[in-house]
Order: sequence, then structure tokens, then C-alpha cells
Amino acid sequence: MRPRGTSTTSADGDVTPAVLAIGRPDFPKILIDTLRRQAGVGHCMVFALTRSGAARCLLDAGNIPTGSDLGAAYAGQFHESDPNRDALFEAETGAPIMLPSFAPRMYGARYRKIFFSDSDIVDKCATAIWTGDTCFYVNFYRITSQGRFGDAERARLQASAPAIGASVARHFQQAATPDQNLAALFATRAPLSTLTPREQEVCRHILLGLSSEAISQALGISLHSTLTYRKRAYQRLGISSQNELFGIVLRLLSRSLN
Repeated sequence: MRPRGTSTTSADGDVTPAVLAIGRPDFPKILIDTLRRQAGVGHCMVFALTRSGAARCLLDAGNIPTGSDLGAAYAGQFHESDPNRDALFEAETGAPIMLPSFAPRMYGARYRKIFFSDSDIVDKCATAIWTGDTCFYVNFYRITSQGRFGDAERARLQASAPAIGASVARHFQQAATPDQNLAALFATRAPLSTLTPREQEVCRHILLGLSSEAISQALGISLHSTLTYRKRAYQRLGISSQNELFGIVLRLLSRSLN
């Protein structure tokens, strides 16, 4: 369910459902559904690569029937021949990475046959982020019936890549509830941490999609008080809308994985 007031066209609004699903069992489904709405992604696979050379497939969701087999094959040996490997391993920890556009000539013949021709994959985009010694490598695919990504779709993926990568990394690092994730962010990251405790509570409930009336009931305060705390919080943050609040959270989330 999309929180009230969020846009269906902005990059921040598009990835919000996935951010709020961090730590939940349905995160893979919400992630792929979000990516489909945002940029027509057909399939998403996430790999964890370590500097010691190990690789694991963490997520396989979408419209490729052989996705689990591809994930196992990549983690087993093909990650070593991935043409993006150098770009991944040369990147800085905590910095979002957007990999080069897909081109078949980048890949060896065997790799190309197994991972593209035999699997009906015609296009790929990818992003990644390092957290400590682990790289979370997020791949977006389209199959023949969908055609290649359009310029607008690529632009939307590129714009939201930091938030997507950070959301994936957070999800697989911890299994906290969305509210616990938000509480930690508000407690430790400026400018959210500059809010008073009650202002933080109101903003966290806004991010979880509650109306002002529902927030009043949840916190046991009057509607007037809820609106006052929201107004004061927005003034402190220098914003005037819920969309801008979501934007702050997503930017902080993408930067907090150092």
C-alpha cells in the first residue's frame, strides 16, 4: 500500500514501497513489483560478493523460469568471469555503483550463451554497493517479449539506484521491522536526529503511511497536537511536503552504508 500523498512518478515515490519493506518476508515481491512499475524490470537478481572471492545468490525474483539455476551457476563459478568484476572491486565502500550499459560483446561466448541466449534475456542494467567486505550486486533484466530498456527506463533506474542498492543491502543485513529501521535512522542521522522525540514519532508514522487521525490515535494525542508536531518537524527540516520527507529518508539510507 502506497503511503498517502506520495507520487507515482517521482523516483523517491517509486522506490518507497521497497524501502518500507526492508526486513519483511515479502521484500523480494515488493522489490520486483516496485521495479516493474518504475522501469519495466522483468527480473531481479541480487548477489553478495566478498573480497575473499566468495559469491552467493541472495534474491531471484521475476519472469525468468531458470533464474535459480542461473543464480547458482553465477555464484558457483561465473562471477569470476563477469566483465563488471573489475568495476565492482575497484569501487569505494559505501559509494553507489551504476554499471555500464549492457552489450553482448562484453561477455565471453559461454557466458553469453548460458546467461543471455539460453535464458531469453535481451537486456540488463545493474547497480551495486559495498558495505564492509561485502558487495551487494543488484541486476535488472528484461526478456525478449519485453524488449530492451528504453532511455526513460534507464534514467529512472539510474536515478533510483542508490536507494535501491541501499534498501537491498539493509534488508539482507538485518531483519528489523520497518518502524525499527526508521527509528534507528531518526536516532542517528542528521537532520532527522535534530527533531524532538515527539516530532520524530509523528514523522515515522507519516512514513509508514498513517493519516493524521490515525497518528493521533496511535500516539494518544489530539489531532491538533499531531498537526503542530508535523508543522514544527517540517520547519526544522526545511521541507513542506511528505514527498520531501521521503526524499530525505531515501538519501540518508543510500549514504548510511559506509
